[in-house]
Amino acid sequence: QVQLVESGGGLVQAGGSLRLSCAASGRTVSSYAMGWFRQAPGKEREFVAATSWSGYPTDYADFVKGRFTISRDNAKNMVYLQMNSLKPEDTGDYYCAARRGHVSSLVRGEYDYWGQGTQVTVSS
Repeated sequence: QVQLVESGGGLVQAGGSLRLSCAASGRTVSSYAMGWFRQAPGKEREFVAATSWSGYPTDYADFVKGRFTISRDNAKNMVYLQMNSLKPEDTGDYYCAARRGHVSSLVRGEYDYWGQGTQVTVSS
């Protein structure tokens, strides 16, 4: 089993940047593919980005391609989401998730463990 704790959220102006971190404990994160999801108020939780156990390949939702970058440091048991050129529509709670095995997924239901989320607010 793995425990996930997100950090790095906050309030930022449109066009700004944030770097989210996800700290894993319990088992080495290299045993898992990792993903980031987000949930805006009143909306379903949606896929943002994912990476395989090694950090490659990566997948991104169309609405973040070219702006967000997912990365991982297995030695530190950390996963990151660098978010640039933020827009007000990026506002929401961002969740880190772990999926058993080496292959990542875009499907929320295929992830086994979830963090509590970190809030991101982008002002216009």
